[in-house]
Amino acid sequence: MDSFEIDEYLVRSLVREQHPDLGELELREVIGGWDNQLWRLGDELAVRLPRTERAPSLLRKEFRWLPGLAPSLTLPVPTPLRMGEESVRFPRPWTIAAWVPGEPADRAPIDDVRGADVLARFLRALHTQAPAGAPVSPDRGVPLDRLSEGFEQGLAEIASGSGDDLPGARLVTDAEVRRVRDIWREAVAAPDWEGPRVWLHGDLHPANVVVSNGTLCGVIDFGDMCVGDPAVDLAAAWVLLPAGAAVRFFDAYAHADEAMIRRARGLALLKIVFLLLMGRAGDRGLPGGKPAWGPAGRAALDRVLAPQQTLS
Repeated sequence: MDSFEIDEYLVRSLVREQHPDLGELELREVIGGWDNQLWRLGDELAVRLPRTERAPSLLRKEFRWLPGLAPSLTLPVPTPLRMGEESVRFPRPWTIAAWVPGEPADRAPIDDVRGADVLARFLRALHTQAPAGAPVSPDRGVPLDRLSEGFEQGLAEIASGSGDDLPGARLVTDAEVRRVRDIWREAVAAPDWEGPRVWLHGDLHPANVVVSNGTLCGVIDFGDMCVGDPAVDLAAAWVLLPAGAAVRFFDAYAHADEAMIRRARGLALLKIVFLLLMGRAGDRGLPGGKPAWGPAGRAALDRVLAPQQTLS
């Protein structure tokens, strides 16, 4: 998709051609995004156009499943409202969705511990049994032993700094690496999820939630929604919430046993490794890098490695 410049003229033309009743609404580019480029359309809508090879299938998945889930959720989500079809102007499907107001948490972290209650309520509402045919993922909500190779590769990358004088070459100390590896092994050793196929967001990290007045006010980007082990979402207790809020979160969620909490803590580390790598790439000006993700990942790592209160 790099050969297509997604500018205001293109987006305006697509909306006018396929959804003319919306064609004169104000259009503003929104900086950020990963798989899709986002444009705000008027006050209540957003246009999402794919910019990676996998993005079209993610948009179609959201369009198929999220409208049925959204009414039962306890926070605003970007419910897809209309589909834009591929055309001569743009050879991929695209969507118009509800706009979710707020500031992304990688720029405005959650600092109110009451966010633990908000997140717990949202995940309890989301983690309901999914129907037959609901999407599965090869790497979300699956047994952790399937993810160990990728985890070790990522951990080696953030620990590496030998012969590299670029900024942020080494992101963790040797002592932190040992503790991270121990927590991951404990997570992998925990019993696998054997419960029902429940809905998952699948990708809760600071750029995929929005914040207002210090607390969570919306959840965005459901492209990785799938069914499986809820621990993948419960990892947000450390990835998103302020220090010391994990106990409050798990008390409010109320459905996590010791094994699930161990898996969630390990999966938090998997997400943190990703955030640190993307942050370092951003600091170096590399394509796809996200400078704000590094500090978010570092803060989350400190939370995971802090002395643990009783969580179960």
